[in-house]
Amino acid sequence: MEYCGLQKMTNHTHHFVENYRGLVGYGADRETDENTLIYYMQKFSDDRFMALMTKRMTDEEMLELFNLLNRLLKSHLTEKEYHEHFLKDDHVD
Repeated sequence: MEYCGLQKMTNHTHHFVENYRGLVGYGADRETDENTLIYYMQKFSDDRFMALMTKRMTDEEMLELFNLLNRLLKSHLTEKEYHEHFLKDDHVD
C-alpha cells in the first residue's frame, strides 16, 4: 500500500463494505442499523473520499467529527482495547 509516497503494511480492513448485500438504511431494526453504520463508516473512511471531504469541511465540522469519534472511543473502549483495536499497537498494561 502506498499513500502520500509512504509504503506501509496494511493493518486496517474494509471487507464488510465490499461484501455486504443487505439493506442500507436506518431504523428498521438493530442488526440493520449496525450493518448500515459499519457500511457508512467504511465508505466514509475511504482514502480518496476523505481527501475530498476534508477539503470541503469547515474547521468547525472537522473538530465536531474529531470530538465525536474521540468521545465514542473513550466511552466504549478500555485503554487496552483502544491500543489493540483502534491504534493497532502492542500496548502493555
